[in-house]
Amino acid sequence: MGIQGLSKVLGDNAPSSVRENDIKNYFGRKVAIDASMCIYQFLIAVRSDGQQLANDDGQITSHLMGMFYRTIRMVDNGIKPIYVFDGKPPELKSEELTKRKERRDEAQKQLNKATETGDTETIEKMSKRLVRATKEHSDDCKHLLSLMGIPYVDAPCEAEAQCAELVKAGKCFAVGTEDMDALTFGTNVLLRHLTYSEARKMPIKEFHLNRVLKEMELTQDEFIDLCILLGCDYCDSIRGIGPKKAVELINKHRSLENIIANLDKSKYPIPEGWLYKEARQLFQKPDVTDASEVELKWTDPNEEELIKYMCEEKGFNEDRIKSGIAKLKKAKGATTQGRLDSFFKVSLSPSKKRKSDSKDAGAAKKKGKGGSGFKRGK
Repeated sequence: MGIQGLSKVLGDNAPSSVRENDIKNYFGRKVAIDASMCIYQFLIAVRSDGQQLANDDGQITSHLMGMFYRTIRMVDNGIKPIYVFDGKPPELKSEELTKRKERRDEAQKQLNKATETGDTETIEKMSKRLVRATKEHSDDCKHLLSLMGIPYVDAPCEAEAQCAELVKAGKCFAVGTEDMDALTFGTNVLLRHLTYSEARKMPIKEFHLNRVLKEMELTQDEFIDLCILLGCDYCDSIRGIGPKKAVELINKHRSLENIIANLDKSKYPIPEGWLYKEARQLFQKPDVTDASEVELKWTDPNEEELIKYMCEEKGFNEDRIKSGIAKLKKAKGATTQGRLDSFFKVSLSPSKKRKSDSKDAGAAKKKGKGGSGFKRGK
């Protein structure tokens, strides 16, 4: 779920923090990508005649096709992706996971009923609601990425938090995900629609946290409290408080404690045993692997093993996979030169080397080469 309605809140209250951009403008950028979100998207979207792709043995392969070709598309545009996989969900998320299970159970009931009546539209709709990204799907994609020479990271907990950790440490430029809570975890740059296919014709939406905080006049802790008030995965929200009211309350009272102390509880009842403090702590200090312990390495694809895995084991067309591999090798060769700004890093002092990619290379941006589309301030 992420943060309820946060994208619209930022568009309404911090418009300078949101830009639309083209994938080609991220040439040379390292982007940490929420792998589980991608797999879920692929399982829903990559289909044939309304059904998920499968090989002759009945094994689902939609996620592999999506991961293979979307990764090639990113590399072909000069992006260096790092996929981050979810670990064990935090205890605070158990209630949200229970709600999701209840929704799936209801979808299963509707699917059974639609199957009996032959309602094909409802069958397709409910089938998509029952899609889950499993450990097996993740393991398949990890093996594929290893053969493609693309690095991945196993997060101890939430993938978005681990992605944000890599950005905050300067190892990546941005987080690529559809979940807005990557901003709540502290990434300065979030990219939505990055893993969509070209057929979707959707520009990438780029969100900048520093501009959010500046334009809304919030600290990071106040922004976290706003996100909890809007509705997150880790605790209930206060019934009756919508996005507009949430922003108004944070601007006036600056913290959830002050809001609770001044709120008309007959009109806005506080959830019993509200775990907002625990949720806040999770956003402030998530369970992540320190970025200094994460090694990111892009290597040449293992062509022979890729063909064996994708064609012999998973049933994909060999000519198409070979064509994809050739495109991957050509694209990876073109990106070894990197962004123009990388040539200037040698002159930086050790204390400045860990600065984020987002602060690199004013020279390249002034000439309109690459960059995020933002003009640098003086």
